[in-house]
Amino acid sequence: MRVLHTSDWHLGQHFMGKTRLAEHRAFLAWLIGQVREHAVDALLVVGDLFDTGSPPSYARELYNHFIVELRDTGAELVILGGNHDSAATLGESKTLFARLNARVIPAVGDCLDDQLLVLHRRDGQPGALLCGIPFVRPRDLLRSRAGDSAADKQLSLQQAIQGHYQALHALAEARREALGGALPIVASGHLTTVGASASESVREIYVGALEAFPTNAFPPAAYIALGHIHRPQKVGGLEHIRYSGSPIPLGFDEARQAKEVLLVELDANGLRAVTPLPVPCFQPMRSLRGNLAELGPALRAAAADGSPERPVWLDVTVVGDDYLADLATPLATLHEGLPVEVLRIRRERGRDKAALAPQAVTLEELGPQEVFAQRLAGEALDEPQRQALQQLYRQVLSELPD
Repeated sequence: MRVLHTSDWHLGQHFMGKTRLAEHRAFLAWLIGQVREHAVDALLVVGDLFDTGSPPSYARELYNHFIVELRDTGAELVILGGNHDSAATLGESKTLFARLNARVIPAVGDCLDDQLLVLHRRDGQPGALLCGIPFVRPRDLLRSRAGDSAADKQLSLQQAIQGHYQALHALAEARREALGGALPIVASGHLTTVGASASESVREIYVGALEAFPTNAFPPAAYIALGHIHRPQKVGGLEHIRYSGSPIPLGFDEARQAKEVLLVELDANGLRAVTPLPVPCFQPMRSLRGNLAELGPALRAAAADGSPERPVWLDVTVVGDDYLADLATPLATLHEGLPVEVLRIRRERGRDKAALAPQAVTLEELGPQEVFAQRLAGEALDEPQRQALQQLYRQVLSELPD
């Protein structure tokens, strides 16, 4: 049984005034090719299919077109909801997509059976069982109780999520027996685990007060496919618990990451192998830092990765040169005629001047957690008060409707 594990596509992302449509279209065409080349039986997308709960029409069209194309390869498709996805948006077409060999689990529902899927090989025979767990919202498993401390909520939530995994795994074991025995069990999750390494473009998610799910709370599945963290990685060094990461860089801090999807091979005895398939770079991105004298050569070096049709996107931090009120004009002169496009310019001042004139930051550069943290920084609070307010804010965010 061959399963292709991917996640965090973020279709419809609008990045610093730029659409990612061309990159996503190229990635999906490449992915179809990988499914054919490796004779993949099932493609598993573990959350954050879309970038927002109300994706633009071109992103939905891309998604619909992909489902039709994938059907012609003979592979099954499973889509799981993420924290960026709207359960209503993902669920609106799941009955139709089921006719196209695509199954969608937008959210945790009341019926546990809806999250247990049989994955089939290309010959139509059962090849694995999937405990399909999407992003878990607090209201899915818990009811808020007055008087609970932050620690109480964290423990209750961790236990509830662990219990949900164990119950679904037990159901999978019973189904396996009913089907005659030797089938590997695969589980999924869209969450942060203890020890996972994130990136700046990951929107921190906190289920109630739960910041990270412990690895030992997962059930004994043959493979656990995770989403939400954009950097591909093993969790705790374990071969069978993995984040596939995002297929394209979703922030400048991800530009130098090796992006990949994971080819997972399973048999009756469990996990046989996990092979990373490197995703090509469809849009070069670079972060440059230095004074204007240093940036000239750096811009020319970065331009080597670009072309007139596909210029390199740049995030430039200018160090020193504080006497210049305008940085855009001298930078434009430095990269004139080069296949590069500067999307963001920032100034890094010396410590003494930074204290007097803090660097301006736009809301586009900050997530909700960072905005709230900066607001708290202006209040006269001790550290326990600050942490308590941050945890309450996380809980409010996690309970907001899509």
